[in-house]
Amino acid sequence: MPTPFDPIQLGGLTLPNRIAMAPLTRRRAYGPGLSATPLMAEYYAQRSTAGLIVAEAKHPNVVGQGYTDMPGMHSDQQVRSWRPITDRVHAEGGRIFAQLCHGGRCGHPSLTGRHPVAPSAVAAEGQVRINDREHRPYPVPLELTVSQIQDTIADFASAAANAIAAGFDGVELHGGYGYLIQQFLVGNANLRTDRYGGSIAGRIRFALELVDAVAGRIGPHRVALRLSPGCTAFGLHEDDVDALYSALVGELRTDLAYFHLFEFPDHRALTAQLRSRWPGVLMLNPHATHDDSPAGPGQLHLIADGLADILAFGTAYVANPDLVHRLRVGAPLASADPNTFYRGDHRGYTDYPPLDPSHRSNQPHTPPIAI
Repeated sequence: MPTPFDPIQLGGLTLPNRIAMAPLTRRRAYGPGLSATPLMAEYYAQRSTAGLIVAEAKHPNVVGQGYTDMPGMHSDQQVRSWRPITDRVHAEGGRIFAQLCHGGRCGHPSLTGRHPVAPSAVAAEGQVRINDREHRPYPVPLELTVSQIQDTIADFASAAANAIAAGFDGVELHGGYGYLIQQFLVGNANLRTDRYGGSIAGRIRFALELVDAVAGRIGPHRVALRLSPGCTAFGLHEDDVDALYSALVGELRTDLAYFHLFEFPDHRALTAQLRSRWPGVLMLNPHATHDDSPAGPGQLHLIADGLADILAFGTAYVANPDLVHRLRVGAPLASADPNTFYRGDHRGYTDYPPLDPSHRSNQPHTPPIAI
């Protein structure tokens, strides 16, 4: 029976443990042209004991940018800027994937100089930050033509190849949180009547074609897909969530590195259903329960239970760069300061200390899991 601290094969990689760092948008890409910085290298190196780091979302083309100071992976300058980061993580013994995310309708011309695009001309709910002082409503996006859809898929494939050139071990495609891939999946954002809309089979087509294109470019063993069933971000409403995601996972090619599921509360039954339909490695970002935190020891039994092969934690990694060690010895977790989550400098980014070496668990050789 596996534990969170056992190794696991992931494509061509051997992970030393099954605790992953989930992708965390920190919006500190202050380098020229939204490129990475030396401070980011320190941040990721500090967390290199994770079984796998999934680095923050990077847009695959100019129009895909959804936030200020969000890094890209479509220019030579951006690619070069990430190489010192991946080299540093590898030197520390870590493994790192790049997440690719297209904002779709969640963008603004003031950010990119281009009008946002989406499956249909339906605006996202809410406002987008333009700068430190100003927010504006999301505009009605331009509906992508079939030709533009193919161009977007090609941009993702090129960005994936760029990520490999930048030294990443693989690429995770962001299919949740209300961004472009999920916009294609959801009926109130995708009003198309062509082959990319309408029925569930039509709405999952973009995701499936995108995965195939990226896998064809860099190899399926370097590709993963992240989904967040039930996510209502930016006004999305999934009225067929169980059927939709069961169909998508059932059609997803099975030779990928892993399938990453971000679980929302009250969707544990769907998680189990998707687990049963997916024969490969399942990474789960579990929801919080009423009696422990998202990264608390009470969540670790999900690996022994067989619900997940890898557990991914996000916020816990902000304040606990040595999260694996803390979980292994049953140490308390530090709390993160939400005021420093986005933008800023090293404060709340690289200044969280590791566990005091003098700390000793009451049971230092017993992993804190329930079996």
